[in-house]
Amino acid sequence: MQQSDSSPTTPRRIADAYVDQLVELNPVVGTQLGVNPGADGFPDYSPEGHAALATVERDTLTALDAAERAGLAESADERRAARLLRERLGASLALEEAGENLRQVSNLFSPLQQQRSVFLMMPTTTDDDWAVIGRRLHNVPAALRDYAESLRAGTGRGLNAAPRQVETVIEQLDAWLESDWYRTFAASGPEARRAELAAAADAATGGLAELRAYLRDDYLPAVAGTPDAVGRERYLLSARRWTGSDLDLADAYAYGWEEFHRLEREMRAVAAEVLPGESTFAAMHHLEKKGQAIDGQEEMRRWLQDLMERAIVDLDGTHFDLADPIKRVEARIAPPGSAAAPYYTRPSLDFARPGQTWLPTLGATRFPVWNVVSTWYHEGVPGHHLQLAQWVLVQERLSRYQVSVGSVSAATEGWALYAERLMDELGYLTDPAHRLGYLSGQMLRAVRVIIDIGMHLGLKVPAGESYHPGEVWTPQLATEFFMTHTGQEPEYTRSELTRYLGMPGQAISYKLGERAWLAGRDAARAARGEAFDLKAWHMAALSLGSLGLDDLTEELAAL
Repeated sequence: MQQSDSSPTTPRRIADAYVDQLVELNPVVGTQLGVNPGADGFPDYSPEGHAALATVERDTLTALDAAERAGLAESADERRAARLLRERLGASLALEEAGENLRQVSNLFSPLQQQRSVFLMMPTTTDDDWAVIGRRLHNVPAALRDYAESLRAGTGRGLNAAPRQVETVIEQLDAWLESDWYRTFAASGPEARRAELAAAADAATGGLAELRAYLRDDYLPAVAGTPDAVGRERYLLSARRWTGSDLDLADAYAYGWEEFHRLEREMRAVAAEVLPGESTFAAMHHLEKKGQAIDGQEEMRRWLQDLMERAIVDLDGTHFDLADPIKRVEARIAPPGSAAAPYYTRPSLDFARPGQTWLPTLGATRFPVWNVVSTWYHEGVPGHHLQLAQWVLVQERLSRYQVSVGSVSAATEGWALYAERLMDELGYLTDPAHRLGYLSGQMLRAVRVIIDIGMHLGLKVPAGESYHPGEVWTPQLATEFFMTHTGQEPEYTRSELTRYLGMPGQAISYKLGERAWLAGRDAARAARGEAFDLKAWHMAALSLGSLGLDDLTEELAAL
């Protein structure tokens, strides 16, 4: 970005200019936003590509400095845009300077997952759409070689991913290759392009096989002995990326335990309604094996779709005011080899692609629903979908950066947890099975805070606790603790623990974000008294765009 101090522009325009440059450097972002439908490439995942992005980020911050010196960040909208842009780019540059981009191996958000998920966001209506898909499929191998080049540069500097992460990604690649994912995807293209798409899918599949061989034969031996835990310094850097704050980790760890004990008491009481005289774990196991369940993946997809549509009808006009584009959201089944946790993908900036919730099935065909109801309030309505679709709706008042690539996990995941709690407050979770599912989901997020900070920092279990008091957290201790208090199956638990260890600080953003949302609502209600209007507050809060934890509670309290 070329900006001179003599002719600064506003922070919102600077932020949008950054998005334009980012789309050029990272065509996947263009596809995600729906702003570059002909994009058929990938970002440069090599060290040179990371350096090019860092240059753009530094130039953007220089332009922002000029705007702030010229007094162009004084209105509320401009001030919020400036603070977010400065914090987000600062967090990104700190990670780049620490070399974290040279060891990006995880089961959820690494370049490997990005290069597959983009195909699920691409339009598939016309012949031209499929021509673009074919070209992008051909570009997969080169993108994965760039990614491998960064990993090689990392090992050359002693910046290694942990073997657990590498082994898990190899398992994902095994699943993708076994399911013949690219060829299956390409086979749904038009007949006239079938041979062309098949050849492109073959190329992409070959790229996956090549990367798997590198990870298995070269990278895994090279990183042998690398610990799972990252330590305090790396943890703080990564946690800032996910929360938008330089955290007080002692406070966060204590809060995790406080929430754990509160939820343990509530779960015990509700479990007694489900299965009198038995433990909480026994009640959850009973619901998993003998409670209400949906048979069949397509049947489950339709059930989830209906749940979201009923929530939209019930909440619109009572607790939210929903524009028509926001009322369109799709339930989807996640492709094979996905991580275990459900997830959401946001709509394109023109709403041509709707928001979508995704259910990983892990091969299952029977789906207990006791813990799914609140999860889809989290992923869909009134959770991620209402927030992120509302951002798209108000993008003209904010900036494209604030409603898209400037997202902060603590603000979005915090809202989604708040949305679950709201539905409990509104009486949608009175069924003891559904409420135990909600509480178990809340417990999962509290446990995440405890074990994520505990494992990475090597903390001890507090002396007064009943579970291994005084012992240092390890993945083994965390696994048992997780399963005992969340009722999750071993495969899901393994996926979650790998996720926490591979993305330090991401797992704590949910509960810490929810705490900020609740504190902001409480402060706004206290300030306005009887004049407080919850629906108006919801809509104003959802129209702020992205905020980090350093600003979230204060901004919400002022609404």
